[in-house]
Amino acid sequence: MGKAARYDFDTVVDRRGTWCVQWDGVADRFGVDGLLPFTISDMDFETAPEVLSALRDRLGHGVLGYTTWQQDDFRSAVAHWYATRYGTGIDTGRLVYGPSVLSQVSQLLQMWTDEGDAVVVHTPTYDGFRKVVTGLGRELRGVPLGDTEALDRELARPGAKVLVLCSPHNPTGRVWTETELRETAALATRHGVAVISDEIHADFVHEGHTHIPWPRVAGDGRWAVVTSASKSFNFPALTGSYGLIGDPADHTEFLRRIETAEGLASPAVLSLTAHIAAYREGAPWLDAVREYAAGNLALVAKRLNGAFPELGWEPPQAGYLAWIDVRPLDVDDEALQEALIEREKVAIMPGAVYGAPGFLRLNVGCPRSKAEAGVAALVRAVRTVRAVRPRTPR
Repeated sequence: MGKAARYDFDTVVDRRGTWCVQWDGVADRFGVDGLLPFTISDMDFETAPEVLSALRDRLGHGVLGYTTWQQDDFRSAVAHWYATRYGTGIDTGRLVYGPSVLSQVSQLLQMWTDEGDAVVVHTPTYDGFRKVVTGLGRELRGVPLGDTEALDRELARPGAKVLVLCSPHNPTGRVWTETELRETAALATRHGVAVISDEIHADFVHEGHTHIPWPRVAGDGRWAVVTSASKSFNFPALTGSYGLIGDPADHTEFLRRIETAEGLASPAVLSLTAHIAAYREGAPWLDAVREYAAGNLALVAKRLNGAFPELGWEPPQAGYLAWIDVRPLDVDDEALQEALIEREKVAIMPGAVYGAPGFLRLNVGCPRSKAEAGVAALVRAVRTVRAVRPRTPR
């Protein structure tokens, strides 16, 4: 019996009318209400029962006053997770806390760069990075994923101050090897570039691959890790994230900015509660939901490759986001989106959002029935576009 059999991931939970970005906010991005969404990277599952139980107990206390993350229950839970999940010891004195991963990235960029400085990212790029970097008036510089020579050149260019590393990578699901990460750390140190490692997808690495936390490879360079349990345990609505900062002076300055300049000294108590329960008791549920998501990804591979063998699509190494290169199908991006939205009534993220036209990002963190509906709609949409495509004159 597989791990997923211990939990019910097949039952559909109706998220409509719950102020849900993926379901209720679909018209904001796609211009049409009522689409079946496969978009923003949260899951359609209830979070782990251990987390829900802890939240109910905390609400049962009845007092929801100001609180602090700087206490042993939270710190020791994070240390326990790193030790048991990744075989990595951490210095809990390096911990920081913030409302979200992107808010931490923003604070670190403001600490380590000035307006006009360059921030290097891998392409394709999570759109949240682009918004934060350009919104702060910094220059965004992209390097192709896996191109070490291009990374070396960009880090060496004048003005490059920070590398924002997505580990594992969003949107592709790429898991960096320890060798690749050590090489990246060496390049960053050589060129005097700080590294911000966003590791929010780390807990969703699939069998056959291993996530290496940045502190294990960081060396002597300036660095920070930003992450949260909210992605893997599906409670982003509670807000809350944490990080590790290598340099003691940077750690002190970050806390000053968050707690004094930003007035965020008191975190959401339910987020702390959820993190502690997830890291202390939630591992079996996480293993099960990851196995279930892997089954959904295998379904996508079977259906896509059965319909279009030329794709040769393989599931990602991490996550529940299917990053699909549709360029071998020779279909127009706009025509495909029109067929998906107008004909099939589904919302699937176009690759152009991440700077990669010709790709799609399909979220299958959902019951299998929904994943089946999504991939079936995609197959039909591609066939529709191909059927009406003008023939190339011979």
